[in-house]
Amino acid sequence: MESPAQCVLAFGSPEALQNVEALAQLRMWYPRAHIVGCSTAGEICGMSVQDNTLVATALHFAHTQLRMASAMVGDALDSRQTGAALAAELNTPGLVHVMVLSDGLHVNGTALADGLREHLPAAVAVTGGLAGDGDRFQRTLVCVDDKISEKCVAAIGFYGDRLKVGYGSMGGWDSFGPERLVTRSSGNVLFELDGQPALDLYKRYLGEHAQQLPASALLFPLALRGESIDGSVVRTILAVDEAQGSMTFAGDVPQGTHARLMKANFDRLIDGAAGAARAGLHRLDSFEPELAILISCVGRKLVLKQRVEEEIESVREVLGPQATLAGFYSYGEICPHVSLTKCELHNQTMTVTTFSEQ
Repeated sequence: MESPAQCVLAFGSPEALQNVEALAQLRMWYPRAHIVGCSTAGEICGMSVQDNTLVATALHFAHTQLRMASAMVGDALDSRQTGAALAAELNTPGLVHVMVLSDGLHVNGTALADGLREHLPAAVAVTGGLAGDGDRFQRTLVCVDDKISEKCVAAIGFYGDRLKVGYGSMGGWDSFGPERLVTRSSGNVLFELDGQPALDLYKRYLGEHAQQLPASALLFPLALRGESIDGSVVRTILAVDEAQGSMTFAGDVPQGTHARLMKANFDRLIDGAAGAARAGLHRLDSFEPELAILISCVGRKLVLKQRVEEEIESVREVLGPQATLAGFYSYGEICPHVSLTKCELHNQTMTVTTFSEQ
């Protein structure tokens, strides 16, 4: 009997996502479904966290329709326009939620989220994340049906009044050291802190960890606060430029904001994952979640190491045994922050999106 699945979410390592035989098998099992996914820094399947695998989750809704849109990005400067184009394509009557999966290295996640938010109805939330490549930062991929490519952004629109969607995103990192003023930046590239070359200052804090940049930066993200930011956000470094003394982040680092280094607190990271799940559950009101998509940052995985499954367990404890859990470790998470339906780019968080159809 042919499967009625409307969509298959496929999360895997870059190598697994490019496995022609595996994708052909998914197409044979789910001939009517869109296959949408991305490369990862680790895959979440139920209660386990895996590497170098392909995790596929087939979705079928009885009363909800799905539409898919995708776009290619020339470079990070096109990110806002790309978000706007995807939003315009999906913004038709009945839209209740958008899930976005984006290239993780060539897209400015802040601008992408801005473009989506500015061109969607106020009541439509956006969640999702940036594709990963382990701790290599070399190549990230997005899958759209039979095409797998870099510099791609895919978005899924959910339509119907029977679908309940919840979401939450929380961190759990501790700040340390003095607060610094961002004195020179351009978009997601940071040049100076307190009038000093940002990379030099950052290296002094990292000490021996500086030799492993940019991968070691996952352990020491920056927290930003300022008038242009709701509350505070965390930013992770994607690349460094030794010649310019600059650092490139997954999202904007606005000039005039204040930055402070952060470090891991194991128990708070796990508590943060549970907090994200509670927020997602709360927005479902009295409905039980049937599906939860978990997108957690690669930095959390590198810090937690053998304890990484504890943050998945904490989500399970909150949501209950009936919810299917799937997801991946990312280079950035997209989720509403302070405002009810305002999507923002986050780093170093666990983001949980819960679904229940009535």
